[in-house]
Amino acid sequence: MDITSLYFISFSVISIFIYYLLRNEYRVLFLTLLSCAFIATYSYILLIYVLAYSLINYFIGLKIPDPRFKKLLFTTGIVINLTQLLLLKYVTFTINPVFELLNIDLDFTVISRIIIPVGVSFFTLQGIGYLINVNLGWEKPEKNFIHFLLYISFFPRFLSGPIDRSNHFLPQLRINKTFDGEEIAAGFRLILFGLFKKVVIANQLAHIVNGAYANIDNSDEYSLWAVLLLQPLYLYFDFSGYTDIAFGFARAFGIELRPNFKRPFMSESMTEFWKRFHISLSSWFHDYVFIRTSYRYRKWGMKASNFALFLAWVLFGIWHGAGWTFMLLGFLQALAIYYEFSTKKLRVRIFSKLPDFLRVWLGRIFTYLFYGTSLVFFFAPDINSAFTFFAKLPLLSGDLSMVKDEIFQLVLIFIFIILLFEIIKHDFSNIFNKIESYWLSNNNINRIFRWAVYCILITIIIVFNSDVQQFIYFQF
Repeated sequence: MDITSLYFISFSVISIFIYYLLRNEYRVLFLTLLSCAFIATYSYILLIYVLAYSLINYFIGLKIPDPRFKKLLFTTGIVINLTQLLLLKYVTFTINPVFELLNIDLDFTVISRIIIPVGVSFFTLQGIGYLINVNLGWEKPEKNFIHFLLYISFFPRFLSGPIDRSNHFLPQLRINKTFDGEEIAAGFRLILFGLFKKVVIANQLAHIVNGAYANIDNSDEYSLWAVLLLQPLYLYFDFSGYTDIAFGFARAFGIELRPNFKRPFMSESMTEFWKRFHISLSSWFHDYVFIRTSYRYRKWGMKASNFALFLAWVLFGIWHGAGWTFMLLGFLQALAIYYEFSTKKLRVRIFSKLPDFLRVWLGRIFTYLFYGTSLVFFFAPDINSAFTFFAKLPLLSGDLSMVKDEIFQLVLIFIFIILLFEIIKHDFSNIFNKIESYWLSNNNINRIFRWAVYCILITIIIVFNSDVQQFIYFQF
């Protein structure tokens, strides 16, 4: 079910009002049934698989506190989670090549074709995080299976996150919620904004970015420099658009999800960037891989932190998919963060001599350019295509006729307006607070103006919505 479709929006909005008509004790069950129905629209077999996956992790989590079986059960749970992820996502990169070398005629990709592993990367990290939390005593096992199943399958974030933490999500299910019109309205605003970012902006940028990589050997019709500069915006508006929609619906149901974006293009370094971009994933690898690995090998001193840094980021890259491109993507992020950490004193001494405004914007520009460059390994279908992209980049060739396209010009204006508001919110918070206060004011003129803007946005979304493009992170 396409979450930008009128069918999904109508289905979800109606569900919100039914949800608040029910008594509190039935609401979690209602959300769980909704989530199961949503998953079933992709595949009934996937639904059965998610139920089985949830049941296994639920029972393992229940028994982990037993000191007699703690280590065995925890290890078994992690192995089960990683094995199913390997079979559903990485079989073509790991298992099948081994069988080919041994001349064994087996193809394990048939498993993923049968199950259709939508959202598997996201709910697997949630399952692993839950088992680690219980094993370390950071939370008690969830005794209510319906609650645990909803934690794994909650439909607004099931496809592409954000990756939630069990000790953040599960306690919210035990709180009695009352109908709050302001919260629901705030949720609907997020949904509208998310739809605008995805349908109006990201879907148009998709033609340029995906078109270039689809025919990289004959890319004369595109300016690869334009692609390099646009692909961070494409990924941001596509993924943050999905996140806003997920946050909006969750908020309308009275559930708060973990933040995933915080004005990432205001970052002055890659270290800061990954505290602002895809926060739920980067923080997961930081907390469960980097911190745990650093602690385990703490006798190595600084070498432990360096090893943990590169391990976490290479795994971060591999999480996105099986291939050398994703491994390089993660390695480049680790290399940048290692460089920033090891040269921090030198850079502070050099750049402290510059005016604050210049220093800040140089940091932001360099960070954006580095991230845009590294994304070649994200979008390129294989390593050869990535190197072909870089080989053609210095030629400054390509057709810039897209700049003359009226729709593209309109999209650039929308991007400029949104980023301008992010700059104002970050750098001029007093001005932003005044704008926000005016926007949310309840006098008649402001209400008319606000609803006029909503109607314009809805109209633009409807006009652009004929061009359906899959969410980028749907594939993960």
